[in-house]
Amino acid sequence: MRVTAVQTFRADGGWRPLSFLKLETDEGLAGWSEFSEGPWSPAICDVIATLGGSVIGEDPRQFALLSARLHAITQFTAGGLSHQAIAAIENACIDIAAKAADLPVFALFGGPFRTEVDLYWSHCGSFRVRHADFFERVLGRPRITKIDDFRLLGQEAIERGYKAVKTNPIAFGAEGPRLMNPGFNAEGLRFGRTIDHATLRSMEDQVAALRDGLGPDAAHMFDVNLGFRPEALRRIARVIASSRPTWLEADLHDPAALAAVRSEVGVPIASLETIYGRRQYRAYLQPQAVDVAVIDIPWNGFAEAVRIADMAESFEVNAAPHNFYGPLADLMSAHFCAPVGNVAIMEIEADDVPWKYDLLTTTPEIDNGRFTVPTGAGWGAEVNEDAIKEHPWGT
Repeated sequence: MRVTAVQTFRADGGWRPLSFLKLETDEGLAGWSEFSEGPWSPAICDVIATLGGSVIGEDPRQFALLSARLHAITQFTAGGLSHQAIAAIENACIDIAAKAADLPVFALFGGPFRTEVDLYWSHCGSFRVRHADFFERVLGRPRITKIDDFRLLGQEAIERGYKAVKTNPIAFGAEGPRLMNPGFNAEGLRFGRTIDHATLRSMEDQVAALRDGLGPDAAHMFDVNLGFRPEALRRIARVIASSRPTWLEADLHDPAALAAVRSEVGVPIASLETIYGRRQYRAYLQPQAVDVAVIDIPWNGFAEAVRIADMAESFEVNAAPHNFYGPLADLMSAHFCAPVGNVAIMEIEADDVPWKYDLLTTTPEIDNGRFTVPTGAGWGAEVNEDAIKEHPWGT
């Protein structure tokens, strides 16, 4: 079996493109993967096309060898776009390898430990603020206008069957609510990544309202991304602690600094969604910088993601897939959760375009806040190219 063609596709994901890679073979099997296009990954399709040319004529079932070769020739630019492009190619090859063996992907990696995965609703309320018009007009979701709306969001989550949610800090000012990402978002960028008392009070009230709506037993997480330095993270952790968050999610590019934060606050720390490969993860695991290692499968590649999770287990750390993507990435994350024993929970975008799963040939089963791991060959579904034509990006 040989790879004969490499092709990328974009579908309308509402506020972002949903991006897919297809590898074709001379035996009629096709492999699919989902990857991410955003401000952090300009020209990723060009990188995939260029590196993908190296696998034309190769056997995709030898995905470990092909991935190793691609990493070898990109060592001068390790991480970033190179790593993401190689991961997309590797993940599509893994889909082919599993289909060729008539097995689900998780079976290639020794699974399953579980056939269903607990979910948490990611960006709960966050994108309703950033893209208020779209969410109200297309999805019929109410606008977020005040902190008490997070109490209603908590109630909505319970009504929809979710037992865990994650949100981001929202600033409520005279001009209305604004999603805060002061460390990396151009809007409201603060190079000092500091925090003031008013913002701390707002965070405390926001998390308390969400906890009130969820009730005493559901889980909630608070994600500040790359927004703050350690001094601010310590203050944030202290003000939200009374609402009993499952974790504070924060990213720092200094393992010792993050380890110091974790050792000084009474809130579990989740992190590492922005880094690549076992070597980078080991630098955080050795000083015990995290309680939960967040692993991005589309960025790291499925095989490396499993190896990272296995390494995390040796440090008594649980793993959770970073999954703020579209429909195929949901399947990829579920397959990751199946053969990895130390998975804590799976992220998913509960607020999404109504045609999300029309983009797949099979609709996944999601019920009462749990995702059933697909058992069909490969990822358990392919991308529906006709649906992409019905929902093209950028028209």
